Amino acid sequence: MALIITDECINCDVCEPECPNSAISQGEEIYLIDSKLCTECVGHYEVPQCIEVCPVDCININPEITETKEQLQKKYLALIGN
Repeated sequence: MALIITDECINCDVCEPECPNSAISQGEEIYLIDSKLCTECVGHYEVPQCIEVCPVDCININPEITETKEQLQKKYLALIGN
């Protein structure tokens, strides 16, 4: 599963620097998460760091993109070049 930022985002900018895969970027109105880069921090941390730091709890599982932990691990390995 990839994560998604909802329109409740207040553009506080705390999530972007926390993402180890650089999957978060500023959109026109709110921050966005690139599902091709998001591993929910699998391979880096036990829990998604963006969710941990978000002050308004606007980051959720994207119901349109389902991935298992194994798929997320494979994506992580591909992103780091293994």
